[in-house]
Amino acid sequence: MKNLFLYLILFGALTLKAQNTTINLKEKPEQSATHKVMLIPFEPRLYLSEIDHNINAETKLTAKEIRYKFRDGLNEQLYKACKNAKYNVLDLMEDTVKYKKDIEGIYQYLSYEFQKIPDQRNYQPPKKEKDQKKIEKGQLNVESNSDARFMNAKLTNGKVVPLLYAKYKTDLFVFINQMEIKSGSSNGPSEIGEGNGKRKIIVHYTVYTHDAKEINSGIAEEEFEANLNNPKKIIDKHFAKISNLIVQRIVKGLSLVK
Repeated sequence: MKNLFLYLILFGALTLKAQNTTINLKEKPEQSATHKVMLIPFEPRLYLSEIDHNINAETKLTAKEIRYKFRDGLNEQLYKACKNAKYNVLDLMEDTVKYKKDIEGIYQYLSYEFQKIPDQRNYQPPKKEKDQKKIEKGQLNVESNSDARFMNAKLTNGKVVPLLYAKYKTDLFVFINQMEIKSGSSNGPSEIGEGNGKRKIIVHYTVYTHDAKEINSGIAEEEFEANLNNPKKIIDKHFAKISNLIVQRIVKGLSLVK
């Protein structure tokens, strides 16, 4: 019954087409490419920002508007970076009405785990860690681990990605798991201590192939000026760099797939 529900959630609209007369600039004939990428945006609840009050003071944008601009903007920059890498791309933020059921269905079958940030020089998918437990003076203590962590996306149903592949012919899936924007007085998960005065964008992501194999994951970080509060400028300059880095890692990950 659960598998049937999954199918209905993800593919109930397979034979339906949204009636949308708006011209979409992304809707161009697909180029000849070896891969087609699906971009899955982060869940709105997984946007963590320490600078929204500064952005609001300068732009008068609401918290919801700021979050949406950054959510859409990251996918837009990833779209451009993937295109530059000669991949075809399906961005689920392209039409949130058309892809609403797909997005909700995907989120329903995702879980998130804090795992050690992988070494990108010799990437290996993070493994589930066992709690280090020991008894001290008759009490159970769990040893803490100071290694930097990131939010990794795990599929609770392995059929989600193959079904999306069957529907959209997308063989690569880029999950944006969480976005953080830190103020200049704090650091990201890969650093300790006080900040250096600059703000920092931290994107947690996971990349799966059509057979649900994790080929890359981790964080991509970018610093920016402490007085920059214009979302468009942040997106155009700094999200672009983050997106290019993620796509570079995808290209490298694909070259290592056996």
